[in-house]
Amino acid sequence: MLSRNRMAGAALGAVALCTAFSHSPAWAQESTDPIKLTLHDWTGQLITTNIMGEVLKKAGYNVEYVQADYLAQFAGLEAGDLHVAMEMWETTGREAMDAATATGKVENFGPTGMKAKEEWWFPDYMKEKCPGLPNWEALKDETCAEAFSTAETAPKGRYLGGPVTWGGFDDERVEALGLPVEVIHAGTDAALFAELESAYQRQAPILLWVYAPHWAPVKYKGQWVEFPEFTKECYADPKWGSNPDALYDCGKPHGDIWKVGWAGVKDKWPGAYNAIKAFMIDNDEMGQMITKVDLDGKKVEDVVAEWIGANEARWSEWIKK
Repeated sequence: MLSRNRMAGAALGAVALCTAFSHSPAWAQESTDPIKLTLHDWTGQLITTNIMGEVLKKAGYNVEYVQADYLAQFAGLEAGDLHVAMEMWETTGREAMDAATATGKVENFGPTGMKAKEEWWFPDYMKEKCPGLPNWEALKDETCAEAFSTAETAPKGRYLGGPVTWGGFDDERVEALGLPVEVIHAGTDAALFAELESAYQRQAPILLWVYAPHWAPVKYKGQWVEFPEFTKECYADPKWGSNPDALYDCGKPHGDIWKVGWAGVKDKWPGAYNAIKAFMIDNDEMGQMITKVDLDGKKVEDVVAEWIGANEARWSEWIKK
């Protein structure tokens, strides 16, 4: 689900506890109550959220950052206890988002401008040990399973998934497709990509969850596994696909990264509502900012401040009355 946090971990703790009050007055017709933006556990989401928060502060809004679970946050959004979630990925969050918007208590505020891809990924050097890749059926071969195995999973292959809070149905996919693979979930985003870095340096076996926009598929040479193309029926009708008794016998969806929030935002903070809907950033721009945090060691707040300073003409349009 847009890079997940690693070297930004220290910054996350500070930012999550921070309630920021603007020195400029809030628009007269709007509430001075804090607009609560949710923070998750990957770098890109921290960046988008802090950019939006800083822009809203420029317009005079009271902004509060609240740490929240990626999928469980919808209970808070429906209740109005949380107000804005800046990244819901089509790849992993669509079902939860649709269920929430169907209640009428949550609204889709539109795309962020970024396009999401999340899928199983392997380094190019693993093709020598599993020559049928990137076709997913290669993973059914015992030789390939052994090539990706570790002491804890042998003779099964090992797939390193994201934290369980990200969703994604990897465990269900393994079962539905009959793959001799054991899913091991990384505890954090940092652990996920630290293991990739270690394996890549040693040319060691690794099969894991990688996503874009992110620096990993740019820095490392590799490919995504090609599963059967996603359709809505794959996730809804067991009869679809190669396994007539199971859902999720396909790859993950690709598509937009959305902004969502409490449906009451438009009435309580109409100017902020318009600004959130206007927010747009593309993959390349986000990838560059994520790289500055995750690879160059900069703090999230410093990268955000740099972006704010360089893009005043742009974000000023978002908050124009």
